[in-house]
Amino acid sequence: MAFCIAVIGKDNAPLYLTTSDMEQELDLQYHVNAALDVVEEKCLIGKGSPESKELYLGLLYSTENHKIYGFVTNTRVKFIVVIDSSNVALRENEVRAIFRNLHLLYTDAICNPFYIPGESLTSKKFDRAVQKLMSGTA
Repeated sequence: MAFCIAVIGKDNAPLYLTTSDMEQELDLQYHVNAALDVVEEKCLIGKGSPESKELYLGLLYSTENHKIYGFVTNTRVKFIVVIDSSNVALRENEVRAIFRNLHLLYTDAICNPFYIPGESLTSKKFDRAVQKLMSGTA
């Protein structure tokens, strides 16, 4: 379903990044970093600003092989999901559901009293849940 899921902190430092295909990891990281520029532009315009009610940014951009979607939380943490372009069966509401589930997983992970804000997410439970989300079984 998803090729890559990234959680980016408010200072644009990656907190978590996973890919389904390790051979394409560098290429997918490039797409995630390029998507951050689009996220920043949309936040400046006001659509994804923390004061806005709409956290889902929608399709950020697409390439020949991938579609990149974005989501910004109220605390300016960004979620980037890279999906295969050939997956035409995936609808907008399904992408929103992926982000809703990812936001819930992230909230659960950072509520851990041993998590230090701003550090990388190293929770095995979070990683397993995100892998399930990527495979479409969550």
